[in-house]
Amino acid sequence: MGTSLSRRRFLVTAAAFPLAAIATRGRAQSAIEPLDLAWAPVAIEVKARPIASFDMRDRSHLRFGSLQWRSGLVLTSSFPRFGGLSGLRLDNKGERFVSFSDKGTWFTGRIVYQDNESSIRAMSGLADVEAAPMLGPDGRPITARGWYDSESIAIDGAQIENAHVYIGLERVNQVLRFDFGKGFTRSRGEVVAMPPAVKKLPTNKGLEALVFVPKGRPLAGTLIALSERGLDADGNLVAFLVGGPSPGSFSVRRSQKFDISDATLLASGDLLILERKFSLIEGLNVRIRRIPLKSLSPGALVDGPVIFEADLGDEVDNMEGIDSFVTPEGDTVLTMVSDDNFSMIQRTLMLQFTLVD
Repeated sequence: MGTSLSRRRFLVTAAAFPLAAIATRGRAQSAIEPLDLAWAPVAIEVKARPIASFDMRDRSHLRFGSLQWRSGLVLTSSFPRFGGLSGLRLDNKGERFVSFSDKGTWFTGRIVYQDNESSIRAMSGLADVEAAPMLGPDGRPITARGWYDSESIAIDGAQIENAHVYIGLERVNQVLRFDFGKGFTRSRGEVVAMPPAVKKLPTNKGLEALVFVPKGRPLAGTLIALSERGLDADGNLVAFLVGGPSPGSFSVRRSQKFDISDATLLASGDLLILERKFSLIEGLNVRIRRIPLKSLSPGALVDGPVIFEADLGDEVDNMEGIDSFVTPEGDTVLTMVSDDNFSMIQRTLMLQFTLVD
């Protein structure tokens, strides 16, 4: 792709991001339409268009920092609630997934793969996709309470169908816990007790990333909660260790005005933090930092190297979700998704890379 397309995408996105933020804020504060109060889970069709290369300026470019390009999809659906994907979690095969929109809709299904010309198991589409309303403690959709901006997800359990799933609600700065073993996406979310400081986070820059630490790791049983742009007295990003052996708060060093959008825990024990920033001058930038899990403790200020960077010359959009799994060959694969803000001029992307270093 030429520079003219890159320039055009920059201008389009520059216009879209501020307007999308204003529109989302308006929807959250407006009255709930009757249609949103009750609807049944439904099977939906999601179409997938393959992305040939990540770097639009050089199709032969495959290595991006510590990541190697595998495959990507542009996802579309005629289902009106599809979009706004704010995160995802995969099973240990990288096939079954649970995702959700920032308007409180579950999306579950399966990623379909096929070998490409490079003998890489590349994504080719989605199958068995179902949409369902996210239910609160009373069994009604969470939007009936005005609980908008479901922005973060963590999972406790190897099998999605029987896992405990945590969802962070940025607008009200609280977390819901769903027992998928009791009804899957029909289960009711129960409010999780969080530190009082969570309620003091900015209502539109609050809890943006959740990670649950499984057994056998440092901090096992801890829910790690990271804010998008809740800042401490030194201008660093506020985060929390909830439950586990050493609960408390810590900070993630903020640099170059990047905000946190999601995180995932590697099998190796490191935490990967997905970050983004946007400005009219610089456009959209995305990066990933790698932070040792063992460095997290109450009162700590943690940091780590940048292992991946991308901009609008690459196939990125408003990247809001990241997860990881290990292939039978031992490759660590990262999967990222974007939030299109329900805008016709943004896209829902699903991207996969191999973590090389």
